[in-house]
Amino acid sequence: MANHLKAIWDADPDSAPQERPSFENDIVGRFRSGRLVKAGGKEIPESLNEWRVTTGDPVVADKIAELLGGEVESWETDKEDDLQVLTATKTVHIIIEPDGVDASFKQFIPGVGLTHHCDGFNFLSPDEDKGEPCRCPSLINERKMKAQQGRGPKPSVDIEFRLLDAPDLGKFRFNSGSWKLVEALGPLFADLDKFGNAADEENGVEGKPVRASLTIENVTYVPKKGRMAGQTVSYNKPVVKVLGVYASEAAEDEVKTLKAA
Repeated sequence: MANHLKAIWDADPDSAPQERPSFENDIVGRFRSGRLVKAGGKEIPESLNEWRVTTGDPVVADKIAELLGGEVESWETDKEDDLQVLTATKTVHIIIEPDGVDASFKQFIPGVGLTHHCDGFNFLSPDEDKGEPCRCPSLINERKMKAQQGRGPKPSVDIEFRLLDAPDLGKFRFNSGSWKLVEALGPLFADLDKFGNAADEENGVEGKPVRASLTIENVTYVPKKGRMAGQTVSYNKPVVKVLGVYASEAAEDEVKTLKAA
C-alpha cells in the first residue's frame, strides 16, 4: 500500500491537516462540586454528590466521560468552558502540581471583579496595598457573617492538578469557598511540605508533584443543641488527602534500571 495523495498537501500547505496542539501545560478544565439550577424563576445553588467537570475542549470532555463516567453536554455560560460532564465519581486520584494549592480570602463584586484579596490580616494584592492591614475581623464567626452579608471576603482555596490516569491531558483546577476545607488546610499543607511540594527559590529547590485524592464527602449528623437540634443535617464537603510523592512511569523505569545495574 502507498499514500499516493501525500503530495497534494505540498501544493496547498495551508489546507494540510494539523496535529492537535498539546495543552498538557494549560488549564483545560475545572472540577466543580455544585451548579446553579433554575427554580421559581431564580437560579439557586445545588450541591452535587459526584464531580462535575467543565471544559471548552471536546477531546478533554470525552476523556473525562470515559474515565469518570457521565455524558458530555453543553451548558449555558459566557465563559469558554461550555461543555460539562456530570460524572459518576465521588473520588478522583490526582497529581497536585508543585505549589499547586493556594489559599486566601477574596471578594468579587459583579461588574467590578476582585475588590479584596488578603490572608485574613494583610492585603495580598494589589501591589500598592500588599502588606497593609486588611482590617478583617479576628473572630471566625464574624468573618463568616460579613462574607454572608457581602461585606467581606470569602475563603478561596485553589488546587491545580493533573489526573493520575491521564497526566498528559492537561491541568485542571478546583476552587472552593468551603470553611470546612479551610479548617483542614493546616494538615493539608503539613502533608504537602512533608513530601516537598513547595519550591524553595532561595535555595534553588524545585517543588515536587504529589499523588493525592480529591473527594466529595457527605457528612450527616443530628445536632443535640441549637435551632436544628434533633433534625438530620446533611452537607457535602471537599476532602483532599495527600498520598505521597508522584513519580512518572519514565522516572520509575529509570530508578528500576539503576537498581538493576
